[in-house]
Amino acid sequence: MCKGLSYLPSSCLEKAKGMRVKLSHLAENHHKLKVQDGKILQDLETLLNHKSGLQAFRDFLRSEFSEENLAFWLACEEYRVSSSTLQKTKAGSIYSQFINPDAPQEVNLDAETREALLSVMESPCADTFNKAQQRIYTLMAKDSFPRFLRSQHCMEAIKAF
Repeated sequence: MCKGLSYLPSSCLEKAKGMRVKLSHLAENHHKLKVQDGKILQDLETLLNHKSGLQAFRDFLRSEFSEENLAFWLACEEYRVSSSTLQKTKAGSIYSQFINPDAPQEVNLDAETREALLSVMESPCADTFNKAQQRIYTLMAKDSFPRFLRSQHCMEAIKAF
């Protein structure tokens, strides 16, 4: 029969109190992380700015054979912050990798955007790919991201958080 806590030695009671405090802190921190990580999935921009969210989205796109959109978006992000001395080289690389009609990872851009890019490739600047990048971002936000949210990849990512 249980005689209550008063029959336990005081050292046991102190240890139990300490464990209770530690457990409550762990539970609180775990809840805060879950809430923070849940916000990762609220919109595409937040997802792309979070390392594990970005990786989960990349894995999903790879499974759908449409990773080129994300690769292009990331290349444009890198291009935008690169030094002006590297921009011409990087612009050519991005164009041949993603924009050129025979590109190995050709992204789905309208003819007008392609032609506009081709006309500025001789003298690229920091915002050369902005319009194309925004079009691909919009495509991912309206098409890929909603499918990602319904996918097993997303469910696994949530469990991992």
